[in-house]
Amino acid sequence: MTPVLRSGVVAAVAALILDQASKLWLLYVFDIGRRGAARVTPFFDLVLAWNTGISYGWFQTDSPVGATILVAVKAVAVVLLAIWMARSHTRTATIGLGLIIGGAIGNAIDRFAYGAVVDFALFHVQFAGKTYSWYVFNIADVAIVAGVIALLYDSFFGTPAAKAP
Repeated sequence: MTPVLRSGVVAAVAALILDQASKLWLLYVFDIGRRGAARVTPFFDLVLAWNTGISYGWFQTDSPVGATILVAVKAVAVVLLAIWMARSHTRTATIGLGLIIGGAIGNAIDRFAYGAVVDFALFHVQFAGKTYSWYVFNIADVAIVAGVIALLYDSFFGTPAAKAP
């Protein structure tokens, strides 16, 4: 295994471990299901949301067939991303792909274990008497977004020599 590929594998494993450890801690140690929402800061809460869809709650499904289709699509995506990662020549792209793979596997584990993805992080802000909030997300989602940002950065700002086959 090349050092570049190793960095992608390490990123995938780290994202997966951090994601699953945070979810297990919140569900079984902190017991967020019993406690309910917990304010951490004036702009950040821990809440429990079961996402039966994909990113941002799109394509919500409660049917076993729908969940199976989502897992199958995710499995194909992970295999294709792993092939891309194995062929990648830049550390930035390889790490980005590893983060996406680790996040995707983390959310897929939730789907198998619970029938839905465990989301728990909620950022919000008060402005002009109204509360504005972002989607509830998890560490796997953060890894996926960070991976996409790394790929975009590598695509636009990576060195031309590093991009050559």
